[in-house]
Amino acid sequence: MKFAKLSVALVLAGLVGSPAYAVDADAAKALAKSNDCFKCHAIDKTKKGPSLQKIAAKYKGKPDGQEKAIKNMTSGNKVKLEDGTEEDHKIIDTKDQAQLKNLADWILSQ
Repeated sequence: MKFAKLSVALVLAGLVGSPAYAVDADAAKALAKSNDCFKCHAIDKTKKGPSLQKIAAKYKGKPDGQEKAIKNMTSGNKVKLEDGTEEDHKIIDTKDQAQLKNLADWILSQ
């Protein structure tokens, strides 16, 4: 019975599906800044690219959200910008999977 109550409490608190570790926001922001992510993205407003909040909303509740965010940051695929034009998305300059996961989880937590 206690387990069931705990499960319900976690679901209501929105903790199910969250990373099993604490996101290091400072490290994520530093990685984003060093890769010029804030040139096109802001946390809460649209710039050349969508806000991080808009990106987070797009992937909210999707089990593959982290994977898709990392793929977008590392593949260099064409992205459609807010003005309708397209360009290659800049590739994050790190191969460290922990850093990529932390950045993706930070973005998705916005």
